[in-house]
This record gives sequence, C-alpha cells and structure tokens, in this order.
Amino acid sequence: MGHHYQTAEEIEAVVSGFENCTTSKEEFTHLSHLTVATYYICNSTAEESFEKMRSGLLRFLKHHGVNTGKYSDRVTRAWLEQVHQVCELTNQESSLVVIVNKVIADLGAARISIEREAGEVNE
Repeated sequence: MGHHYQTAEEIEAVVSGFENCTTSKEEFTHLSHLTVATYYICNSTAEESFEKMRSGLLRFLKHHGVNTGKYSDRVTRAWLEQVHQVCELTNQESSLVVIVNKVIADLGAARISIEREAGEVNE
C-alpha cells in the first residue's frame, strides 16, 4: 500500500468524483474515503473538513439511493481525527501525494477499530 497515488491529479479526481457523485458507490471504497478526508484536512480547517465530509457523504448516499441513516457524525469525526493525527506526524513539507499515501498505508486496514471506538459497530 506504500504508493497508492503517483500524482495530485489522481487524488483530485477521487475528490471530484465524490463531490460530483460521478463515482459509483461500489468504486467509492474505504481508501477513497481516506483520500477525500486527507485532501480536505490538508486544504481546510478541522471544522470545514468535517462539514465537507458530512455534506458530501450525505449527498453521495442520497444520489446513489443509499439510506442516509447509514451516516454517522461520530464515525466521521473519529475518522477525521485519525487522519489528522497521521497528517500531523508526517513531514509538513511533504506533498499531498506523500501525505495521502501515508494515511492509506497507516489507516487502510483500520476500519473496525475506529468504528468500534465510536460505538457504531454492531457485532
């Protein structure tokens, strides 16, 4: 998972596909969520990042006919905090590509633990 993206344009395409709902729900994977979250954190304040993810996820779910009850503010905030922590530990001079790839490498397999911490996993 070390070098998922090669260019900032690839990352921007994922963000654009999410924001414009041109990415299918099947193509918008966990790694896509991490990519968008990292992009927002690198380009916005923490609260702006949350609002962008929240409104974007709700729009995306509605567009694709998915029950918006699936969305959780707590899980979104928990993920954004985890992504923010990885970004803070990454060299501040690093490119967006390096930062996004680091987040994917560190959090790409971390799904369950964060959702469990937020109290959103039904076992």
